[in-house]
Amino acid sequence: MKPVTVDMLRAHLMAASLTAMGTEALAWLALLVLPVSQQTFSSTPFRLFALGSIIGGVVAMRHFAHVSFNLAIQSRHATSHGWTLRPVSVAASCPRRWLVILHLRFTGRPFVLAGH
Repeated sequence: MKPVTVDMLRAHLMAASLTAMGTEALAWLALLVLPVSQQTFSSTPFRLFALGSIIGGVVAMRHFAHVSFNLAIQSRHATSHGWTLRPVSVAASCPRRWLVILHLRFTGRPFVLAGH
């Protein structure tokens, strides 16, 4: 497998695992606070809900990362040269740098961190 593909898969799996952790934390809180039985969390509807929330979380992360990338391009915190092989330059002063880098990892685009 190409390194770019591995990096893209790693980014998606990281987003999915973070969303799954959030879903698990909410389920744990619901178990403590609400009168919910433990069997509820092993039911098919809950599993489908958990799968849907993980997929929705990844889609939401992709959206926020894409919006952050576009804002970084507009504010000149990132410079892109279209879909060429030249890497996108991301400034260290970019306020949403981690989301911009996440977008670049989601899409498999090369990037460099600029020092200014």
